[in-house]
Amino acid sequence: MTDRLIGSERVLVEGELRPAVVRTEDDRIAQVWWGTSDPDKVTTHDDGMLGAPPARSAAVWNLGDRIVLPGGVDTHVHVNEPGRTHWEGFTSAARAAAYGGVTTIVDMPLNSIPPTTSVEALRIKQAAARAASARLPEDADWEGGRLPVDVAFWGGAVPGNADELEPLWDAGVLGFKCFLADSGVPEFPPLDPDELVVVMDRLVRFDGLLAVHAEDPAVLAAAPRTPSRAYADFLLSRPDEAETAAVRTVLDAVRETGARTHVLHVSSAKVLDLLAEAKAEGLPVTAETCHHYLVLAAEDVPDGDAAYKCCPPIRDRGNQNALWDGLREGILDCVVSDHSPSSVAEKVRGGRVGETDLQAAWGGISGLQTGFVALADAARWRGVPLAEVSRWTSTNTAALVGLDRGDRPKGVIAEGAAADLVIYDPDAIAVIDAAQLAHRNPVSAYHGLTVTGAVTDTVLGGRIAMWWFGEAVAHGDIDGGAWRPANDVEHIRGDGRLIARPGSAAAEQDRRPA
Repeated sequence: MTDRLIGSERVLVEGELRPAVVRTEDDRIAQVWWGTSDPDKVTTHDDGMLGAPPARSAAVWNLGDRIVLPGGVDTHVHVNEPGRTHWEGFTSAARAAAYGGVTTIVDMPLNSIPPTTSVEALRIKQAAARAASARLPEDADWEGGRLPVDVAFWGGAVPGNADELEPLWDAGVLGFKCFLADSGVPEFPPLDPDELVVVMDRLVRFDGLLAVHAEDPAVLAAAPRTPSRAYADFLLSRPDEAETAAVRTVLDAVRETGARTHVLHVSSAKVLDLLAEAKAEGLPVTAETCHHYLVLAAEDVPDGDAAYKCCPPIRDRGNQNALWDGLREGILDCVVSDHSPSSVAEKVRGGRVGETDLQAAWGGISGLQTGFVALADAARWRGVPLAEVSRWTSTNTAALVGLDRGDRPKGVIAEGAAADLVIYDPDAIAVIDAAQLAHRNPVSAYHGLTVTGAVTDTVLGGRIAMWWFGEAVAHGDIDGGAWRPANDVEHIRGDGRLIARPGSAAAEQDRRPA
């Protein structure tokens, strides 16, 4: 494995962008020198001011003004393989992640078949990930036939599988997901309030983490749900009260059991006061929101376009502003994609694009490749530092699922951490084209969005997993041309692993390739 010296005027170290040189050895960061961006200075200095020079020769990479960030850790990704690989599979999801600056994905327990609700089902999913690596295109430079990102897994909590939870935890899942309302797929039913308490009681025994899709089924059942292409009608069918009522149920169960609990994809800002009160009370509660809630607003969603449909939904701009405030105030902890793709047929099953009955169409946003750059662009316009964006999408997400621990901690640039890095050009401009994305199906709510800033390179475990060529970058060329075609795979290389929860009996898998 190649050692590297990576120098830049802007490296995110200890929460600040500063001149630094990062040395990687094998799959870890070996040294970080502050105060210079010139790799030559750390190989030739003799005044002792920068510490000991590197002991081994290394490839030198001088990035100038491009920004070096820790690799993104997306803890909310639906890969759907096996069973619904035509919606999204490990190969396409991993490529989308690498292009988007994400070096680790944590796969949700649905919408694959079988769902990850037992150790047997986990093994089937892990085998699918390994098989996906083996069937990569022959002309692709995917070294060793591996995926270009690390992959970890959530387990599922459904009625009747309480006895499966601890074995799944020992097998290395990072936590467990449940629904309180219909999940949209019959093989992953929701928990009622009593079942929620049963699951939490089990998780407390081994300090497991529960992630909850918090929408209240009674509120949803009472809401108007008539066939319609109007986005305003769809919003009425998923009211704020569905989220607030469900979060109250969750918090009551946390008070009763003490279980570590994470509220998924908060879309309604009316939840924020409840979460703030719970945190002030000392409850072990965290919460996330999503790129699309922070970038897209209901006022801009065209009627009949199911690319924008997700549950809970994209709400109005005032709500969006409040979500940004919730992040900056620490009420919300992290930002994820909730990448939940489907086939084009599922997205338009209520009618052709522009005329789709939004109640009939599949609900989910494909944002794994585009989410970070869209969020960073939106943050720039709001005056939010890129360091905060990285904290929400990398440092905090890694900490949520325990990947900030172990022998290769993720989410930071520091000595001993995983050598997972993102190189970001803040001045590149491109228009997002859904047809050019690496996702399996060309459907994107970000289609047509002009973004400033692009991921140009992704480093996984010290090796370059995605890199630019000529004048092109991962999300378009320097002066704003079309995005690179999804079939342009010769600039992706894989060295990814299937990783297990640090400290688990299965954590040794972290040392074996996918």
